[in-house]
Amino acid sequence: MKYDFDKIIDRRGTGCVKWDSLSTVPSGFAAGFSPASTVPSGSAAGFSPASTVPSGSAAGTASQAVSSLPLIPLWVADMDFAVAPAIQEAIKRRAQHPVFGYTHVQDDYYEAVISWFQRRHQWHIQREWILYTTGVVPAMSVAIKALTMPGEKVLILSPDYNCFFSSIRNNGCEVAESVLRFPRDNGPQVDSRLSRFPRDNNRFSIDWPSFESLCADEKTTVFLLCNPHNPTGRVWTREELQHMADICHQHHVRIVSDEIHCELIMPGHTFVPMGTVDPDAIILNSPSKSFNIAGLQMANIICQDAETRRRLDRAININEVCDVNPFAPEAVKAAYNDSEEWIDALNLYIWDNYTVLCDFVAQHLPQWRVMPMEGTYLVWVDVSAVIVPSGFAAGSPSTVPSSSPAGSPATVRFDSVETYCSHLLQQTGVWLNPGTMYGPVSGEGYVRINIACPRPLLMEALQRIAQLTVPSDSPAGPSCTVPSGSVAGSSCTVPRDSVAGSSSTVPSDSVAGSNNH
Repeated sequence: MKYDFDKIIDRRGTGCVKWDSLSTVPSGFAAGFSPASTVPSGSAAGFSPASTVPSGSAAGTASQAVSSLPLIPLWVADMDFAVAPAIQEAIKRRAQHPVFGYTHVQDDYYEAVISWFQRRHQWHIQREWILYTTGVVPAMSVAIKALTMPGEKVLILSPDYNCFFSSIRNNGCEVAESVLRFPRDNGPQVDSRLSRFPRDNNRFSIDWPSFESLCADEKTTVFLLCNPHNPTGRVWTREELQHMADICHQHHVRIVSDEIHCELIMPGHTFVPMGTVDPDAIILNSPSKSFNIAGLQMANIICQDAETRRRLDRAININEVCDVNPFAPEAVKAAYNDSEEWIDALNLYIWDNYTVLCDFVAQHLPQWRVMPMEGTYLVWVDVSAVIVPSGFAAGSPSTVPSSSPAGSPATVRFDSVETYCSHLLQQTGVWLNPGTMYGPVSGEGYVRINIACPRPLLMEALQRIAQLTVPSDSPAGPSCTVPSGSVAGSSCTVPRDSVAGSSSTVPSDSVAGSNNH
């Protein structure tokens, strides 16, 4: 393989949010967890958190090394892979110049952005449409400030990216949630309070009557779309996007589309920029997620209408997010001009990780149900079979009769998904995000797993979870419907030609700048 995505890179001690910020775990979530004191039983004796896995380790050596890690963070959405070589070289070249002053974004930056979207997505962008800023979340707040008045409503498709909630509320607006539908009746037996989504083709879909009703509300002025969708992994089709646009136009609702995950598309699916469907849409984009350069902080707002663009530019300056650092433009140019082969290889590796996860879940985690992942590297998993919303002491796991076939052993269940995730972190060191981060009601019973990591790390995490979640004598079984022609043993839908491989944590008074990724 030209790019070694299996290589274990030790990120600890670098000020890394993903690996070094356990002290910032949300209140009530895994209180008191200490990586140094919570190495799972059987881990290598004498392991030092500061130790480094040798680069280029053989697969077996890598597996042994990750088994001794006290913490495996699969939560925040960044990747544990080295960035594309062209980006590394571009940063090194710029760093050789000894002055890091204020940055003027030059013509070749715009040319790189325009060329990329025309080449990859058949979207013909004009230079004057592009406004740069420091990130997609700042761009989101800019768009809401420019297009709304305090007290108005912003529509989202829930569950949704948690920063949507905080950005909307921080701008004085109300969140209007249109809850996505999913056929939960097709999986393991779950508590009736959680079985609220009607069947619809084994993937999340839009509740169109709800969507239109919320658009028709005179207080709703903006629809904030996540395309592709975080956390459910949906890649919206052109037909779906067109229907969204038609309804929004009918009710004079402006569309703002967060498309930060647009290069992370799995086999059999195609990303459609909302800008090719609705010329009035405001698009928020960045290579930060796809090329793993979020720390360099640069994004683009793409808007065709000159008057709207003027208002956006004004909001950028009011929010003081108009200056970028000298390394960011160089990284963006290297990503868009010289890293296309790398992103294609990355997508295949992530897809392999997904199919491996599906196979593992089918064999070892019968209580889990993996959602189809069409895009992103974030897997949305229904764990409602291990959640009992009431009847047990809060915060305590309980053993209850299993919902598996007769004769199956009892199953450990938890009073909420936050308790389940907290228990996993405390007992195994595996850090997942509870679904309620993405919707206090719509996310209950789900977890989000970041699989953008070397496969040995992912497999170690899954093995730890299985040891804690499923009794050793529990029979394995499929965790979701497998259509004919899907990968053997898989627990979710995959194309036949695929490659092998408490309450809400978004309080109403949340503030910008919190760790929401």
